[in-house]
Amino acid sequence: MRLENKTALITGAASGIGRETALLFAREGANVVCVDINDAAGQETVQMIQDDGGQVIYVHADISNAADCQNMVQAAEDSFGQLNILFNNAGIMHSADDDAINTEEDVWDLTMAINVKGVYLGCKYGIPALRRAGGGSIINTASFVALVGAATPQLAYTSSKGAVLSMTRELAVIHARENIRVNALCPGPLRTELLMKFLNTEAKKQRRLVHVPMGRFGEAKEMAYAALYLASDESSYVTGTEFMVDGGITAAYVTPE
Repeated sequence: MRLENKTALITGAASGIGRETALLFAREGANVVCVDINDAAGQETVQMIQDDGGQVIYVHADISNAADCQNMVQAAEDSFGQLNILFNNAGIMHSADDDAINTEEDVWDLTMAINVKGVYLGCKYGIPALRRAGGGSIINTASFVALVGAATPQLAYTSSKGAVLSMTRELAVIHARENIRVNALCPGPLRTELLMKFLNTEAKKQRRLVHVPMGRFGEAKEMAYAALYLASDESSYVTGTEFMVDGGITAAYVTPE
């Protein structure tokens, strides 16, 4: 098993990429700390792992809150003795996110608090734990839109994911000599509730899909397998990357006439 004797903390574990990654990491031998603000769905993830024989705990946390982030890391160490993998995955894509003119300030602030500050706080409290464990892997969920921009305006989300990429690069450089690797997972458009709620018309879906060479939305499970590579020792010489898992969209992105 690729993650045997490792402990992984995954934010946003109640659904989508987070849930699929939690299930996969547990099957690969990791002790899993499932973190979310949706307690009912988070407990469902925990039950799925337990039913499969995995080791798991659930921690409620608002990742934009420092005390909650400190607590989730402490819970990981208290329950499993160490933290080896930190997957800063939780994020939002607000339905009212639009262009600069139409995006309200509260939507911008909320998006930045969760998508950017949440990653910073995860690292603020997670990195000391990784040091105590002798090193480890940090994976930050960014997005292809941080590189190419979105055809359907979502300015706060796109800007937040650009910040995650910049943060990932700097953290990778700072901590490389400490055996701590930091990479950004950059999904393409996915068939998850997060995106489907935003692309809520067939026209919006097709406007996004027209750019994807594979002609389909990705699946959360496909992102989980990418995260598994970044979490495992197989990626021991990989840090500071923008790991694109996007169906080819960034290789072929053009603006339709």
